[in-house]
Order: sequence, then structure tokens, then C-alpha cells
Amino acid sequence: MELAEIQMVKQRFGIIGLSPALNRAIDTAVQVANTDLSVLIQGESGVGKETFPQIIHQYSHRKHNPYIAVNCGAIPEGTIDSELFGHEKGAFTSATSDRKGYFEEANGGTIFLDEVGELPLSTQVRLLRVLEAGEFMRVGSSKVLKTNVRVVAATNVNMQEAISDGRFREDLYYRLNAVPIFIPPLRERKEDILLLFRKFATDFAEKYKMPVIKLTADAQTMLTNYYWRGNVRQLKNVTEQISVIEQNREITAERLREYLPEQRSSLPALFHQEHGEGQKTFSNEREILYQVLFDMKKDMAEMRKIIDELMHKEHTDAAPHYAQESVTAQPATVVPNIINVMPVGVQHQGNIIGHNQPVEDTEEYVGESLSLIDAEKEMIAKALERHNGKRKYAAKDLHISERTLYRKIKEYGLD
Repeated sequence: MELAEIQMVKQRFGIIGLSPALNRAIDTAVQVANTDLSVLIQGESGVGKETFPQIIHQYSHRKHNPYIAVNCGAIPEGTIDSELFGHEKGAFTSATSDRKGYFEEANGGTIFLDEVGELPLSTQVRLLRVLEAGEFMRVGSSKVLKTNVRVVAATNVNMQEAISDGRFREDLYYRLNAVPIFIPPLRERKEDILLLFRKFATDFAEKYKMPVIKLTADAQTMLTNYYWRGNVRQLKNVTEQISVIEQNREITAERLREYLPEQRSSLPALFHQEHGEGQKTFSNEREILYQVLFDMKKDMAEMRKIIDELMHKEHTDAAPHYAQESVTAQPATVVPNIINVMPVGVQHQGNIIGHNQPVEDTEEYVGESLSLIDAEKEMIAKALERHNGKRKYAAKDLHISERTLYRKIKEYGLD
């Protein structure tokens, strides 16, 4: 598509931005619209994934037929099959009449499955059959029904990781991912941040009948360089707060800082770096944990080498009549000082390394104390503590659905 055509799409759907990655996503959505291929839209929470299924529907031959958006993460596991595929009267206690599901209602049109990564495995099997054969059965019925629906799905879940963990079917993933569209996070669209801010500031000035807020040069720099974990949604919320609260309509960096929460994390190196030689990027926190464990293992190997060299030097350099003294004195001064800088949980339990004790491999202690399960459990506990046990806000903070959080709480005994 020409740039002018992409700009027309942006104006029609209220998309703000000049980022090449954003333009590429819009171009892909329009190009694939006239096909019946399934589309999987991936991107972090708050980037605006919900706009792209509408673009695909409106530019397709299905545009005069139904468009239904379903948030899979917001529907309880016990009722999601009924919601999607319908049910027969008497199928369960509250089924007092027959009911059509979303796939039946959207026949001939488009259905958007948001947070598709949260679907239960049993529902994934039903969805796979719809994608492969256009067939489904209502809950409580053995009658096969047909539907002609275009499926567009979206998720902020790392799908490869979900497949590896057994939480998502690999065959369903490839069916959904016939055409992938990736929406870049706001921190990778730095040229769009000030544009979005000005648009939001103007909208809120009109809404609340107040003068438009403006940023000083240092505040603009701060806004552009902020990490924006919540992406466009977070930027919009911050702009609204400032528009309503601040009396002085020129916002300095000092005032702006009060509206930008510190990036809380128990893990290091969460900030994105551009791809380049000697630089790394992390797509999720699990990769960061792996890197932490790998780096710690390297540090332990270097520490063992230093200790070996110290003890070897002590044996070779000391005079014979000082041998006994060095055995008793040196470990208490040199070696324990090195041991004390080891991370908690890496020190050998109940042991101080001395001449008569070999330097053992610490890998099992690292794995035991910094396992992924423990890290996940700790992060969930801290999120619940931060939000006084309110699961809705804790789930939002962790970027997972409430249903997933509830399952994890039960699994780890945190309730």
C-alpha cells in the first residue's frame, strides 16, 4: 500500500503514529482482509490490538455481515464453551432454553477472539474443529452445525512458551497463525509518543472544558524515554490524570515524574535495547530468569577458580613450619570473605570451604533457590501485597488474566 492509503486507514480508525512497524502492521491487515485466512495479532497489553480485527473486517467482503468481539480471558472456564458454541435446553442446571453461541451468531461474518491464549484446552479442541471443517456442536447436543466464520485472534501471551508448557495446542496455533501481525510496544515507537500525548491532551481538554496541557522540553524527553509498560493505554491514562489535576497547564519534568510510576520488578534488565552487536533483548521474564541463572553459574565458576588459586598459592608459598598455621588461619580470613559475597541460597549449607573440603558444584543450590516456580510465586505474592489482595489489579499489574491469576493462587496456595 502507498503511504497515503495507509494514512486514510489511520484516519478512519483513529490510529495515531508514524512508526514504520505500525505502518507495516496496517498494510498487512488491509492486504489480508479480502482472504479468508485466519489472522493472529500479537503484542503487549495496551498496544491497541483490538483495532486491527475491525480493519480486517471492514476491508473484507464480509463487512456487511456480523462482527463479534469476544474476550476469552473474561469468560469463566465453566461457561466459555456455551458462550462460543451455544447450548441445548437442559444441558446444565441453568440452561432453561436453547441458546445460540457466538460462532452461530457470527455466521457469514468475522469473530474476534481476544486473549485467545487463555482458552482452556477442551475449548481449543472445539475451536480447532471450527477452523478445520467449519463444524461445531452445541453443549449438550450431538447434532453437528455448520458455520462460515472468519477468525481473527489476538494475544499478549508468548505462544511458543505456552505450547512448550502444554497450555496451548501447537496445531491450533498454526491454524490461527496463518497470517501473523505484530503490533510493536510503545517504547519501540518513540516517534509516536508525543503525537499520542498531544492527541489525548486535546481530547481531554475538550471533554473537561479546560486549556490543553503542554510539556516543557525536559518533560518531553522524559515522556519519550519512559518505558511505558502499559503502552498506549497507560499513556492515555497518565494524560487524563494530568489534564484533570494540574492547575498549571505547562508541565515540567519534575511534575511529570509524579505521574510516572517507577518500573517495579524483582528481575534485572527489563528495559528494551535495540538490536546490535553485543546487545540482548528479552521477550519475557522467563528468558531473563534463564539469563540470571546462566550468569550466576558463570560467577560461581570464576569464584571457585579464585578460591582454588588462593589455596594452591597458600600451600606452595608458605614455609613448612607455617603449614599448620595457614590451614587454620587463612580460611577464616580470606576464603570466608569471598563466600560471604555469594548470593543467598548459593552458599554451601552448614559448610565453610577450607583446605580439607573440595569446592563443590553450586549449580543445584542455584537451581533450587532461584527456580522459575519460586520466582513466579514470589512475583504473584508481591503483586497481591501491593494491591491489598485485590486480584483484578494484581492481574493487571502482572499482565495476565484474572482467571489465570486465580488458578496460580490456588496452585501455589496463596489464597
